[in-house]
Amino acid sequence: MSDQITGTTASEIADSVRALRDRGILQPGSLLPPVRELAATLGVNRNTAVAAYRQLAQAGLVISRGRAGTVVAGLETVAQEGYAPDTVLRDIGTGNPDPRLIPDPAPALMTIASRPVLYGEPVIDRGLDEWARRWIATDLDDVDFRITITSGAVDAVERLLAQALMRDDAVALEDPCFLASIHTVRLGGYRAVPVPVDSEGMTVDGLRAALDAGVRAVICTPRAQNPTGASLTATRAAELRAVLADHPYVLIIEDDHFSMLSQRPYESLIGPDHRRFALVRSVSKFLGPDMCLAIAATDAETAERLAMRLSPGTTWVSHLLQRLALTQLTDESVMAEVAGAAAHYAERNTAFADRLRAGGIDATASDGLSLWVELGQPARTVADRLMRRGWLARTGDDFALDDRADPSHHLRLTVHDLSDDDAEALVADLVAAGR
Repeated sequence: MSDQITGTTASEIADSVRALRDRGILQPGSLLPPVRELAATLGVNRNTAVAAYRQLAQAGLVISRGRAGTVVAGLETVAQEGYAPDTVLRDIGTGNPDPRLIPDPAPALMTIASRPVLYGEPVIDRGLDEWARRWIATDLDDVDFRITITSGAVDAVERLLAQALMRDDAVALEDPCFLASIHTVRLGGYRAVPVPVDSEGMTVDGLRAALDAGVRAVICTPRAQNPTGASLTATRAAELRAVLADHPYVLIIEDDHFSMLSQRPYESLIGPDHRRFALVRSVSKFLGPDMCLAIAATDAETAERLAMRLSPGTTWVSHLLQRLALTQLTDESVMAEVAGAAAHYAERNTAFADRLRAGGIDATASDGLSLWVELGQPARTVADRLMRRGWLARTGDDFALDDRADPSHHLRLTVHDLSDDDAEALVADLVAAGR
């Protein structure tokens, strides 16, 4: 292959490799020549070949695997949240809210104002902006912030990273991690640096190691961490803020996805003197995934940069959607439904954890839509056995940042919508599958 690559400068060599890839001569997974071999073949300095491979890696066209060499990158598939398509099995790995507990938007749709919004008008509905400021201020009371509205939390995170980072920059992610965060970081061409999560959230030693490794952004779930359900304790949050105090320009992104449904108090990594931050709260878990709207509270400079990232594309989130969300968020009957949903999820998860313990499986009901269940053996083995009994479960392997990590011993189970009889049957099958 080295004899087909041409060029005498790093840019020329990189362009040659790209052209071979575009013409299909180099396929995804193809091994490129070692740097020393390529340099000798082309008659260039070894550093020139190194620089060419670095350009290609930063563009996401190749992947360096250390001693295993450099290979042409492909479109890597990543597991997605939601129902599995085309299955006859009972899906208990969805991560979905219960559709019966999502408030009906029809009454609100009948009352929202219909005045057209034109180009050049404020991009945030004034009423939603005022409501959001009051909501966020209860948790960021000593922090100056500005509000931006985005098309959901994942959209906010993607644009926040894009306005702050370049390809190959390092991002600290919780490990195990929310699937959308893994996908966003990989597609953006950033390097994920794993930070372990325990029962109190992101670990102090893990965050310190990530900062020492040069991460430029930290994505944290302060409560109902997906998939583990862990929430930051006050003590842990204070310890993490102390570590971050020496890194005020590292972008902190807090994805408080469960917000109104959470049974835990909000604890934050964002200190009063931190310079780059974003607290993101979407409405998808309690008003429904189809309400693609999130509130991002950020420092002023991040808000300006975020607005610039929005300006070439969507520019703003539909004002009709903003008014619909505000109408529901300020409706006492809707908020009563949300509170009822929060109690339901907590009660059903607790009841299922109790059933698991009665069956001899150690389990704790944490916050969130799902349970993180530890098993005494590789989770894929148990999941395969459950499939033969009619259940489709999701293993912890999907949420691991390192594809080469040891097999996970966890299942993430979404069981809040099971009847008591179905819950009993699932526990019995889990016990049998784990034998």
